[in-house]
Amino acid sequence: MTSEIKRRPVLRTLGLIAALAGGGAQAQDPYARERAALLQEIAAMARDTGAETGRPVFGARVMAAMAKVPRHRFVPALYGSMAYANRPLPIGHGQTISQPYIVALMTDLLDLKPGDAVLEIGTGSGYQAAVLAELVDRVYSIEIIEPVGKDSAALLRQLGYKNIETRIGDGYNGWLERSPFDAIIVTAAAPQVPPALVAQLKPGGRMVIPVGRESDVQFLHVMVKQADGSISTQRSLPVRFVPLTRNK
Repeated sequence: MTSEIKRRPVLRTLGLIAALAGGGAQAQDPYARERAALLQEIAAMARDTGAETGRPVFGARVMAAMAKVPRHRFVPALYGSMAYANRPLPIGHGQTISQPYIVALMTDLLDLKPGDAVLEIGTGSGYQAAVLAELVDRVYSIEIIEPVGKDSAALLRQLGYKNIETRIGDGYNGWLERSPFDAIIVTAAAPQVPPALVAQLKPGGRMVIPVGRESDVQFLHVMVKQADGSISTQRSLPVRFVPLTRNK
């Protein structure tokens, strides 16, 4: 759900990327080389933006999740040839699937642990939820646009993600019945951080959310809830997301 951010190609490959590009992998997976090239570009961008994000290298678990999730299953057939391009793509209803680098960055900024429960606001295509599901115990994802939410829920079930629970609703209010959460990720931009999401975050939990109006410069905010309930916030990269919509 973001605008494209481009950086120069990386000059070296990771062991994971080299393995994906191998002949055996290519024979079994026709997208292996494209996925390997995408991971290489994500690693390059992480290095190039590290001074701004504090994350010059993304964690091995995050990169492994990005390598595993089949992005081509989450994009419309019309854009299948661009599934592993490092750019957002339309998915209909005025929504997009986010740029893979941004997905990896936001995931890495959450500092996820295997036993965590994560709330995602804005299921969209389901791609971000799938990446999260590779890393944590439970993912709860809310989508306000009913046909988008139903399609992504069906796809996630088809792909075998049994640790993702979805619902149609207004993500601004969070998901009180499943709270508190170890981490919250918001994939649409809000003018201000929704108070309900702050309230539903566990002490020690982290939230990554783009903040800013559609007509303004938006920035990723990384928020950490302290033991006393106070919030520390760090501003990261400028981004461009679709707006967080509300039920009328």
